[in-house]
Amino acid sequence: MTIQSNEITILEVTPANVSEIGLFCIKDKKAPGYTSKMDWFKSAINKGIKIRIATDQQNKQLGFIEYIPSELAWRPVEATNYLFVQCIALMVKEARQNGIGSALLNYCEMDARKNNKSGVCAMSSNGVWMANRTLFEKNGYREVDKLGRFELMSLTFDDKFPQPRFIDWTKHQTEYTDWNLVYSDQCPWHQKSVNDLVQAASDYGIEMKVTKLLTPEEARNTPSGFGTFSLIKDGKLLEDHYLSRTRFENIVKQEMGKDIR
Repeated sequence: MTIQSNEITILEVTPANVSEIGLFCIKDKKAPGYTSKMDWFKSAINKGIKIRIATDQQNKQLGFIEYIPSELAWRPVEATNYLFVQCIALMVKEARQNGIGSALLNYCEMDARKNNKSGVCAMSSNGVWMANRTLFEKNGYREVDKLGRFELMSLTFDDKFPQPRFIDWTKHQTEYTDWNLVYSDQCPWHQKSVNDLVQAASDYGIEMKVTKLLTPEEARNTPSGFGTFSLIKDGKLLEDHYLSRTRFENIVKQEMGKDIR
């Protein structure tokens, strides 16, 4: 379904048209994560997932939202009969100024009501790789849980089910010894980061254990709030989101006192 106004068009991405419309945040079809994300999006394990992309009159992509039934969320969240916003991003200044974020949220909320959901929930953070709480608060969401740098925001339509809550990801951190990367294909940038970090680790004599998350249940029981990406060493969470080789090398310096050349 395509929804149009005088200024923007909001496209619904489906398995049938995703090759034509794309995935918004990654354009290069030769990039390591493009095919992985495409396969992930089409997978039956993500039943009910939706991606909507806002475009202007010149077909320039301005922002997108990805949401999924909360029982299948790839984040450490426990919620029943909600829709869960996994990503929402506005990449250009005019999108932030023209209410496009609110418009994308509103379409998610309409889908939730149409499917008799009890509400919509989302994670927010002032840190990187996640929207902050401002957009959600502006649209009537309230904080229902908080852990570390993350808040869980909820817009509730009825009280048939308990409010969403976080699953305590910190309790899983001690399960990881030595250097570990934990990731999924939910974000198309993860594969590039994993490739770069594994190569960097090898260059500097570090044995990196890599775990790929294959199900939402696995993602809900990972050692970080972001859920789908973690760098962890001997039970200590070093980073909870995509990172570059340079950032990884700086972490190695801090952790091991090595000079990276």
